[in-house]
Amino acid sequence: MINRDEQVTHMTEIIAVANQKGGVGKTTTAVNLSAALTLSGKRVLLVDLDSQGNATSGCGLEKEELKATVYDVLLGNLKTHEAIFPTSLNEMHILPANGDLIGAEVELIGEEKREYFLKQSLAQISEEYHYIIIDCPPSLGLLTVNALTAARGVIVPLQCEFYAMEGLSQLLRTIRLIKQSINPSLQITGILLTMFDVRNSISHQVREEVCRHFRDRVFRTVINRNVRLSEAPSFGKNIFEYDRRCVGAQGYQKLAEELIKKGGSRVQKKGSR
Repeated sequence: MINRDEQVTHMTEIIAVANQKGGVGKTTTAVNLSAALTLSGKRVLLVDLDSQGNATSGCGLEKEELKATVYDVLLGNLKTHEAIFPTSLNEMHILPANGDLIGAEVELIGEEKREYFLKQSLAQISEEYHYIIIDCPPSLGLLTVNALTAARGVIVPLQCEFYAMEGLSQLLRTIRLIKQSINPSLQITGILLTMFDVRNSISHQVREEVCRHFRDRVFRTVINRNVRLSEAPSFGKNIFEYDRRCVGAQGYQKLAEELIKKGGSRVQKKGSR
């Protein structure tokens, strides 16, 4: 737990990693950003909110053998801390998921204030962490709405390919609606360009177009295409355990530094008023 002296200035950053388009590096970002933040001295909870459970297996857990998951927490069967597991990094924990989560949207649909279930669950343990990173499912359904209701920020991974911005307007509209109706503190933390290929002209064109449209909402850090990033999950490891010298690890370390700096500048702005 974070010590009491630190709690005076500590505010947990809850960040959803969201894009309804699959294959854009969403889970890769959630797992490796969590690891990078931990290696930067932060205490981190990774929440797997995707029924595929890729973040869970990517952290070395056997998802089908789990007796407690985020599903049990959302349905009120368990307290949040009862479903949190350690990872190979001491200060990084995970609230895991598996196929049970498929039924959650159907089971919650008739419940009152169903958008707030994850927020209420995370409130039980949030003061124990500097960062809570939520890996959203590749859809804009009730689970993603729960994540966006609980979060203060959203990171949007965007693959550097020809149709990169397809569907992005729908996600931004959803974020805007949730900000207006449910969660006024929700902000876009940043758009993260992933799978960038320096040899490919399309990657450079996408980067220029995204920066032109979204300006300072785009992270300066770019995640380069890197085979080591795609290999690491099959070994149940984050990229720093698998190959901390590779370009993928360097990219996520830079992203963590940029994110921490963003948080620090926000605190400074608040204090200077």
